[in-house]
Amino acid sequence: MATKTTKSTAKKTTRRRSKIKKNLVIVESPSKAKTIGKFLGRSYKVVASLGHIRDLPKSRMGVDIENDYTPDYISIRGKGDVIKELRKDAKNAKAVYLASDPDREGEAIAWHVSNILKLDDNQKNRVTFNEITKDAVKEAFKEPREINMDLVDAQQARRVLDRLVGYSISPILWKKVKKGLSAGRVQSVALYLIIQRENEIKNFKPEEYWTIDADFKKGKEEFKASFYGENGKKVALKNNDDVQAILSKIDKKKDFEVTKVTRRERRRQPQPPYTTSTMQQDANRRLNFRTRKTMMAAQMLYEGIDIKEGAPVGLITYMRTDSTRIASIAKHEASNYIHENYGGEYAAVKPVKGKLPEGAQDAHEAIRPTSVYRTPAKMKQYLTPDQYKLYSLIWSRFVASQMTAEVIDTMNVNLQQNGVDFRANGSKVKFPGFTKVYKRGNEKDNLLPELAEGDKAKMIKDDPAQHFTQPPARYTEAALIKTLEENGVGRPSTYAPTLDTIQRRYYVRLVSRHFEPTELGEIVNRIIEKQFPDIVNVQFTADIEGKLDEIEEGKQNWINVVDKFYQPFSKEVDAAEEEVDKIEMKDELAGTDCEICGAPMVIKMGRYGKFYACSRFPKCRNTKAIVKDIGITCPKCGEGTVVERKSKKNRTFYGCSRYPDCDFVSWDKPIGRNCPKDGHFLVEKKVKGGKQVICPNGDYQEEVQK
Repeated sequence: MATKTTKSTAKKTTRRRSKIKKNLVIVESPSKAKTIGKFLGRSYKVVASLGHIRDLPKSRMGVDIENDYTPDYISIRGKGDVIKELRKDAKNAKAVYLASDPDREGEAIAWHVSNILKLDDNQKNRVTFNEITKDAVKEAFKEPREINMDLVDAQQARRVLDRLVGYSISPILWKKVKKGLSAGRVQSVALYLIIQRENEIKNFKPEEYWTIDADFKKGKEEFKASFYGENGKKVALKNNDDVQAILSKIDKKKDFEVTKVTRRERRRQPQPPYTTSTMQQDANRRLNFRTRKTMMAAQMLYEGIDIKEGAPVGLITYMRTDSTRIASIAKHEASNYIHENYGGEYAAVKPVKGKLPEGAQDAHEAIRPTSVYRTPAKMKQYLTPDQYKLYSLIWSRFVASQMTAEVIDTMNVNLQQNGVDFRANGSKVKFPGFTKVYKRGNEKDNLLPELAEGDKAKMIKDDPAQHFTQPPARYTEAALIKTLEENGVGRPSTYAPTLDTIQRRYYVRLVSRHFEPTELGEIVNRIIEKQFPDIVNVQFTADIEGKLDEIEEGKQNWINVVDKFYQPFSKEVDAAEEEVDKIEMKDELAGTDCEICGAPMVIKMGRYGKFYACSRFPKCRNTKAIVKDIGITCPKCGEGTVVERKSKKNRTFYGCSRYPDCDFVSWDKPIGRNCPKDGHFLVEKKVKGGKQVICPNGDYQEEVQK
């Protein structure tokens, strides 16, 4: 009997145990959920919302303009099962914690989840951490807070503004250009900047200038110097006559006298740790990573890597930040590491501090390794090649930022004869400092012989060279992000999606890592620039970003900010729609008939530019490609334009639109400028490492554009 009683008691205890409720933690991604789950233990259940679960509808504006711009949020299609599971888990949970990312987007996700689960708005259930390590996560759960509605409102304002712009301008583009086109607030500025740069390149007029490099000898030692000027004043050499006038003053049989020797000690400080923008720029320049690729690799490093030490661990801090601030505990750890591995003289007493860009938020730390002792060499076996390359960059930049300056001894020497000045510059690294871990390239010492004032040196060779000023380079992803950031346009979370969107919509294309606008992009930009000048105004867009930041800080009401933007904007939309309605959009006749049905062919606009289509569409679906006009006058006849054609072997070549009346042909793309030396037309040639403008006659070339 006693035995039976014991068994039944055990069963009751088991039942009671199974009813113990767990704490529910909701994050965005499954990998983040997996990492955090192992830190928190059995009393917590960690699940993923898989990003946003609610958003504005795609089929309509979804913003009630008459009612304080109230957004009409709906559940995102395909997220029904996720929402159902979240509701079920929340119902059975002891408490619900919202642990999405620590920024505007993360706060908005937490707010949407809270709304769908009908959680108490005043409940302290929001948990944030800047790094996914055991200590940081456990510490965060000790101090949950309420959802920050200022952050949520800043995100809502951005979303509503973008929707008002996109859904107001897009229908106008559909009427004027073609269906399916769209415009956005930040992407329109990015497209405008790319087209402005293209126009600068097209209108560029190269100017001639000359340099004179020379070899000098003092005793047995040789060194190089360059022409500086006359009588201590800098002189520009504009042509060969200027060069000959200078050379005629030099007597090669006589010595030059060293008139001045300046020795200095130059200190080169390390750069501060990475922000999102500087990480994207460096990864693009050094690793040839596209912005999207950089952010994907960074996301994986942040969310957790299994390094075979129990639970996976986040290797870097949160990767969307515009702050260069570093936590004191991280500074202390870095200092210890530098003392142990390089010596005390390499550890900075006051590490470099970066200036916050205008409008930057200092809510997060800079991007840094969560532990400096997890060196890239130790982590390599656990990382993919891309993750390893990016982690090495982040680790070395952070460690370098906590190190002392590089010390360089410089020596500037002035040599003179008959009033003609040449200058020689020498340098030697005295102390490597931070360059022990973070080098910017192959930097070599440039040593000069021991020279003193009054010493003599003989010129043994002179080398005059003709040069021409270069047009500005097209934007790379790194250069465009830097320009957007410098102008206060966009924020850490928007750079990657912006560049992605303008490429996906075929407004621009990447050619040899540089952005070139497409015909479609130029048409869209022209319409927006004419009808909505504020949208492409860099300063106007930057001011809006500043207002969004003020909403986040609780200094502005989001509805007022949206209203101040929308009232003048809506008038521009009404005016543009009125103008579009007056224009009867007739298809342009191609001048040929359809070879299938005999109806006239017309010119249509497609995603990749214009094409020929039968006017009886959809009854006849005949289409033909239009040879692409590159917008340059034929250099042979001067009447036609240069068009891009394909050979029988599908190789691109360039010919005249007046063929066969004009037989101009070139394998390389003419650029619309003539050679400053012989007047021949210049062409753009693909070379190793990028593109180069050259003269086909071989007597002129410009620097390679990478």
